Amino acid sequence: MLTERQKLILSLIIQDFTNTGQPVGSKSLMEEGVKASSATIRNDMKALEESGLLEKTHSSSGRIPSALGYRYYVDYLLTPSKVSNQEVDQIRRSLKKDIHEIDDIIQQSAKILSQVTSYTAFSLGPEMKDRTLTGFRIVPLNDRQILAIIVTDKGNVESQVFRIPENVDSQDLEKMVRIINDRLVGQPLMSVYQKLRTEIPMILHRYFQTTEGISNLFDVILNDAFEDKVFVSGRMNILNFNPDQDFNHVKSMYSLMQNSDELTQLLLPSDNNIHVRIGTEMGNDLFDHLSMIQANYEIQGHGRGTIALLGPTSMPYSKIFGLLEVFRYELTNALDDYYRSLDLYH
Repeated sequence: MLTERQKLILSLIIQDFTNTGQPVGSKSLMEEGVKASSATIRNDMKALEESGLLEKTHSSSGRIPSALGYRYYVDYLLTPSKVSNQEVDQIRRSLKKDIHEIDDIIQQSAKILSQVTSYTAFSLGPEMKDRTLTGFRIVPLNDRQILAIIVTDKGNVESQVFRIPENVDSQDLEKMVRIINDRLVGQPLMSVYQKLRTEIPMILHRYFQTTEGISNLFDVILNDAFEDKVFVSGRMNILNFNPDQDFNHVKSMYSLMQNSDELTQLLLPSDNNIHVRIGTEMGNDLFDHLSMIQANYEIQGHGRGTIALLGPTSMPYSKIFGLLEVFRYELTNALDDYYRSLDLYH
């Protein structure tokens, strides 16, 4: 159980260390308003160190926060900073820029967060499972390549270039488009997924002499519609979080940030709260010296999404917490407006 003075000392050490990156001594704490003698403050610092909340560095008599100290601060002492009206207006305007489909809003949210904080930002839109497949087209690009376009009722448009297997010709592609439009368009994505595993293989045998290439193409193209897409912005900012990290560590982190499945597992929202995970709490040793603040949100009738920031454990938690609170509110409004406009259109 910490005394009020010890709580103040821990808070001030965390704030100072966040601002300067330097160990904090008793003299600095006296100057910042801790009403006690230097010896008393040092005793409190020693007690905090023995509790595992502070660490002593070899280079000075000052202390720095431990991972446990940050955890205590976040759980019991943190007060979110107020975001200025100017910053709120900037966020609001940025979320309305160049919006043509839902992914634009999700992607833009990661970009803004990364620009504002200089950290690595992640954005995962509301879940896919309640969506309906409303459109499918194939555009031939050349003899061996096509552009497949998939549209859902929630404003998602997936388009990707695919190489056509050697044993598939243009007539096969026309049949494929016909089957998808006849059998799958208008169906919820979960039904589409089930039919791809059950009904569609039997239909393909009826339409095609050999189904090997076409069956794979069906799978590859339509599986894109089911992927929860994580947008990442500011990947290279990880280089600034710890100047001593080795090249292989950075390479591994960069590689993980390009793996949509792993990121989805890391970020999947479980409720509508803001969560702070510090170091080992993230369950991946690549992040042992980093922290992630994640703000989840829910769009009525469309599921949950999440935005998150990855940065050093010494990030300014009050400021980032306040920013994410405002940001998820503005993002929820932007998505609500977008979905409402779709409903009006339909």
